[in-house]
Amino acid sequence: MSASPFVPSPQPMLGIGLKVLSVIIFVGMQTALKTLGEAIPAGQLVFFRSFFALVPVAIYLLYLGELRTALRTDDISGHFLRGIIGVTSMGLGFFALSRLPYPEWIAISYATPLITVVFAALFLKETVRAYRWGAVLIGLCGILVVAAPNFSVTAEAVKPDRAYGILASLGGSAFAAIAMIQVRRLVRKERTPTIVVYFSLTSSIVALSTIVFGWVWPNPAQFAALVLAGLCGGVAQLLLTSCYRYADTSTIAPFEYTSMLFAIVIGVQFFGETIQASTLIGAAIVIASGVFIIYREHKLGLERRKARRVAAPSQG
Repeated sequence: MSASPFVPSPQPMLGIGLKVLSVIIFVGMQTALKTLGEAIPAGQLVFFRSFFALVPVAIYLLYLGELRTALRTDDISGHFLRGIIGVTSMGLGFFALSRLPYPEWIAISYATPLITVVFAALFLKETVRAYRWGAVLIGLCGILVVAAPNFSVTAEAVKPDRAYGILASLGGSAFAAIAMIQVRRLVRKERTPTIVVYFSLTSSIVALSTIVFGWVWPNPAQFAALVLAGLCGGVAQLLLTSCYRYADTSTIAPFEYTSMLFAIVIGVQFFGETIQASTLIGAAIVIASGVFIIYREHKLGLERRKARRVAAPSQG
């Protein structure tokens, strides 16, 4: 039986560095997929993203001596459900990515933690107080600011595909929030490596089933982009998992929003996209709401820990 991984001492700057690096590599993955445009079906994109992500994950678990133990589970149906939800989320997200400007797509994806708060209250019966409800509502208003121009009847330059992309992106964010709820249930009895491995396995199998709807044979450049996206996804997931070993979630989570900066630069420089003022204003509202929710989570966590210490019986 292999030894358990050591628990590192807190190193906030290292944790932040790993988080930012994971964001950069995730942006690289998304950029590789966006270069494919609408040439590759969404189900095929999900398959390559999931299947080739297994390569760095397997290498890492082999290095830790945990590859075999990662496959041990008492909840195969829960992992399969997580895979179906994840495939749906990624499929909708990748469909939207091919039809929306990159910064706009990123901004709407920030709706996921907001929707997660709502779903956690509904399905997990978590207590959500007025402050967080207010932040969620303000954040969702920010999403409306980003999306509204694509549904304006007077916006002649807006193509129908943009509206479909917005709807798909919102759907992808909703399914991503459901996936996060499912992960919260799994972590109560399953180890993190097990969740990661089974997600990639099940999502690969589910995505492969979309071949009946018609896949295309990629040319060498497209195949390279697909494989690169999968490898980047796997590496970024490992970095994301590792960063929380070195710093608290409240310290690391706000750096997720650095992806907007990269998205603006890549959208303008590589894809010749025009950034709308509504996208920047809406993104600022959503980011502010997200940071406030993270702050509240951190503050409530400190209060709960303090309450437990006070309530703990004295030893003597």
